[in-house]
Amino acid sequence: MASTLEEVARLAGVSRSTVSRVINDHPSVRPETRERVWQAIRKSSYQPHALARSLVTNRTQIIGMVIPEAVTTLFTDPFFPLLLRGATEACNTHRYQLLLSLFDDPAGQEAMYQRVLRSGYLDGVILASTSLDDPLIPDLLRDRIPFVSVGRHPNGRVHYVDVDNVSGARMAVEHLIRLGHQRIATITGRLDMTAGQDRLEGYRQTLKAHRVPAEEELIVEGDFTENSGMMGMQRLLPASPDAVFVASDVMAIGALKVLRQAGWQVPQDIALVGFDDIPIASAIEPALTAVRQPIERMGSMAVEVLLSILEGVSEEEAPTHRIILPAELVIRASCGSP
Repeated sequence: MASTLEEVARLAGVSRSTVSRVINDHPSVRPETRERVWQAIRKSSYQPHALARSLVTNRTQIIGMVIPEAVTTLFTDPFFPLLLRGATEACNTHRYQLLLSLFDDPAGQEAMYQRVLRSGYLDGVILASTSLDDPLIPDLLRDRIPFVSVGRHPNGRVHYVDVDNVSGARMAVEHLIRLGHQRIATITGRLDMTAGQDRLEGYRQTLKAHRVPAEEELIVEGDFTENSGMMGMQRLLPASPDAVFVASDVMAIGALKVLRQAGWQVPQDIALVGFDDIPIASAIEPALTAVRQPIERMGSMAVEVLLSILEGVSEEEAPTHRIILPAELVIRASCGSP
């Protein structure tokens, strides 16, 4: 087995300098030559020296995924594994490594920032599930650390990838109105996050457009967890809604549990629509009507945007990437529609 640069060059039929240029992603190598060299590297199990490579390219080939959530949230909310899968596949395609960082308190965030982000260990960062007032964003902007947010951010300097949350909420509520529902309640997401704000805005816009009163007793705030969906539904029961738009599928599952405990039948007594279209949405009984957002694609596109920033022109000249992906309403049994 080859174990040196010279032996990889011999296997690929190229010079040692060509192998070095391929390893360091130099643009002057023809695609067919580049592929032949990588085939020789895979065949020989040669491992380029990461530290030496980083000194040449000023890159570590590592990007971080920062999620300010507890470990329990990561593994109980299917949104995050889907997002990570999309990001990981994109990293594998570009021969990058993905480092995952979780924390659920300010001390953990500060320690992570000093130890990992400011150290230069990462080429760039993807942020997910951050609040609008998260101090991490101004810190990254101040220190000029390249990053992309999964989720819209109002700061004009922040690159982001998101789904059209306002349009998705409008589709859900319009569908309920078309079915004849008038007392349409909502369990919002976190209102310190743009996803929660935008889905509530879509709900309000649709009621106003159809001249349906937006009663404050029909609006309760959740935090995207199943427990908050249960608590929100308990608060809504006395108001007797005939339909509920829930700002995440996980919360909708919590709401469904409370409805069953209270003896309400879905969709006979009340219609239910979620948001995300995670895999379990089609498996529960009744199957959940949901706004589908392309979660894996958001993860992969966040990586693609970050890498384009790393490969692009200077920060002063680079345009801000603001990518909004379309949402889709997937109609199932929980709203009573065929």
